Amino acid sequence: MKGNIQKNYCNYSLETKTVRGASMKGVFSPGTEIKIAKGFYNCHSIERGNVIIYNFSGNENPIVKSIKAIPGDNFNLKEQEGGCVIEVNENILKNSTRESYLLGVKEYQILSLYEKDYQGKILPETYLILGDVASGSVDSTHFGLVSKKRILGKVVQ
Repeated sequence: MKGNIQKNYCNYSLETKTVRGASMKGVFSPGTEIKIAKGFYNCHSIERGNVIIYNFSGNENPIVKSIKAIPGDNFNLKEQEGGCVIEVNENILKNSTRESYLLGVKEYQILSLYEKDYQGKILPETYLILGDVASGSVDSTHFGLVSKKRILGKVVQ
């Protein structure tokens, strides 16, 4: 008996974008052309370490960041000399050059609200995204955890 074989296809588009800022400087230099798979996460899961393009409110151009924590991860903020670091699943977050992300007072205040309100858990459909500059960039340290709905696609280059 023959049956129908149905294949699942994921429709997404590839676009080329030019990196404008320096927040991912350890990964991409300003002026680098990257390929974006827009709509990729409509049918693929977002994984820790993915580099994504995010629709940041108030900015006409989407921003490129790295996924540092995914739903179900434990996160907390830990004071140490010189500031505060972010721990995910009991590991201090580091950028591509192995520097720890160091939070200032304002960044600590923003993320501490999520730590307190969510008991240190990343909620479903929510992500912690960071640039590659250990001293900070416009990322979750400035606007908090982000919704999957605002993640436009995956950097595939």
